[in-house]
Amino acid sequence: MPREKGRKVVASNKKARHDYAILDTYEAGMALTGTEVKSLRAGRASLVDAFAQERDGELYLHAMHIPEYTQGTWTNHEPRRTRKLLLNRGELDKLIGKTREGGLTIVPLQVYFSDGWAKVEIALAKGKKSYDKRQDLAKRDADREIARVSGRRGKGMDD
Repeated sequence: MPREKGRKVVASNKKARHDYAILDTYEAGMALTGTEVKSLRAGRASLVDAFAQERDGELYLHAMHIPEYTQGTWTNHEPRRTRKLLLNRGELDKLIGKTREGGLTIVPLQVYFSDGWAKVEIALAKGKKSYDKRQDLAKRDADREIARVSGRRGKGMDD
């Protein structure tokens, strides 16, 4: 059977882009069990409240929910277990160093399959204040209004 090609997104964390200013993104592998992979292939996962944390020089993904595999037996996995992230040593040292500086955190943005391998896109992020969120919403609404008006003008439907 040929391997999968391309990228198939399983879960996205839309709230992370709203709550955090994304500074840098990385692609990391995950240490998973067999039933976790099968559950992910079925498109079942949630990144709500998930975060990455350093322990003993390694990064671990906490609070990511992968439901139990429905056809699994007693060997099924625990849905919210801590999962090890697989990164190059240089990337690990860089991420850990920046989080120790203060004010920065590591949040997962997406879980996907890349050429058949389960990957997670993690981001080095800084938390936004409530006024930053309001400014972003106002800017997005203004951009949407500009696009709407210019689209109407292009079609000859002036207000």
